[in-house]
Amino acid sequence: MKQTSLINLSKQSFLEFWRERNAHERAMLTAAVAVIIFALIYIMLINPPLSGRIRLNSELPALRQQVAQLQALVKEAVTLSGKPVPTVSAITEEGIAAELANKGLKPKTSTLSNDGQAQVEFSSASFAAFLDWLNEMQKKSRLSVVNANIVVLPKPDTVNATVILRQQRNE
Repeated sequence: MKQTSLINLSKQSFLEFWRERNAHERAMLTAAVAVIIFALIYIMLINPPLSGRIRLNSELPALRQQVAQLQALVKEAVTLSGKPVPTVSAITEEGIAAELANKGLKPKTSTLSNDGQAQVEFSSASFAAFLDWLNEMQKKSRLSVVNANIVVLPKPDTVNATVILRQQRNE
């Protein structure tokens, strides 16, 4: 069948259905169709923007706070970008010994090689103090661990350790 004949057939069957209804049924059907159309319009066109607006209004304070934090970070980055990178002095055995003494550690041996590596060996040292010392050496002298051998001893918080450190270069 052609499309026009199909439309005409549908139109005729609808008109027959409509003519068979009395005035009260026609009013009820018209009201039902109007309610359905209104519900579809509300569901498809009105509700999504309203619910989105409510959601965005609830998220807005958090987003404003994030913007403020980002602006503060940008200001900090701008001020830091103008500052020169601090230079770190070369490591010395005296510097290593001073940091060890600050943490209450006594190394078994401590040697500094010509290529900028330091090897420190501990016997029965406090593990917490050892980690604090490594952290300080990393922060102050930019030393990083190249190799570490740590053996836990039966006594709590006690280790035997050998660590090789190398200073990071300024680049």
